[in-house]
Amino acid sequence: MTILCVRFQLPPTSEAALPGLLGTLEEFTPVIEALPPDGALADLRGAERYFKRYFERDVGELASLIRVRALAWHGVDCVIGAGPGPMFARMALREAAPGTTRVVPEDPCALAEFLEEQPVRALPGVGTATARTLCEYGLDSVGKVAAAPLSTLQRLTSARMGRELHEMAQGIDRGRVVPNAVSRSLAAERPFPRDELDPDQHRRALLSAAEELGSRLRALEKVCRTLTLTVRYADRSTTTRSRTLPEPTAHSSALTDAAYRMYEALGLQRARVRGIVLRAEGLDPAQQASYQLTFDPVDEKVRRVEEVADRVRAKFGPRAVMPGSLVA
Repeated sequence: MTILCVRFQLPPTSEAALPGLLGTLEEFTPVIEALPPDGALADLRGAERYFKRYFERDVGELASLIRVRALAWHGVDCVIGAGPGPMFARMALREAAPGTTRVVPEDPCALAEFLEEQPVRALPGVGTATARTLCEYGLDSVGKVAAAPLSTLQRLTSARMGRELHEMAQGIDRGRVVPNAVSRSLAAERPFPRDELDPDQHRRALLSAAEELGSRLRALEKVCRTLTLTVRYADRSTTTRSRTLPEPTAHSSALTDAAYRMYEALGLQRARVRGIVLRAEGLDPAQQASYQLTFDPVDEKVRRVEEVADRVRAKFGPRAVMPGSLVA
């Protein structure tokens, strides 16, 4: 079984290109799992047998063909990791340089060698807190985790997490590609010119992204039910959090408050952030949404100011109103 983990190198604010890029992958296999904002998993079992039999092309050549088509048809390059399962494909992607493919062979010895020196943070599902706990006890590589007793891993984490860590470190990949579709959503991306450590700059980016989403939702006469925050770090890893809003909304103040809460819940300490993506999901027509009645004069004032700001943007462009100017 061969799985590809593809990350398209989309330019800022170009997440709308993802559905078309997934169409490129569908030329090879129908089993595709979208990983917004810029990635996908693809199961190439059938395609690999076909291309190997009739065209004598292996997985690496198939990945190169996907890269060429993405560049030719969409002008977007990509990074690809390939392995016998989703876990190995994700880990291979971490080692792939921009515009290249990293293939992990299915040979058991090669798989064991590949896992041996991988940092424990490379295992899917291992977050910052879990990695910190394991490293404090000297379990800073996958090889050391594989050598640790199951009971030790369960005592350091939890019964379920310890069992999953033990299996993944032993090379047992129980993941599978679950076909899905890119949900209807709007996204606002804020990349930083350099790795940003300042939390105040992170919050300014969140404020700007939330106000952009709010204005776009109101222009489309839509409301969103869910807000998703993706933080990209200097090592190309990401953290994603989602929050279901108390009520469907298109108001920038509500979106900003939810974004701030998700960011604060991450507990980032001197994190080197490369960029922030805020996505509004579960879009519905505004006319069909129900609202909780409020008699707060501040809330009513903010909504009236939003209406005026939207008219100004429509007349003079999206930069006519500066981020944060709608805060009462």
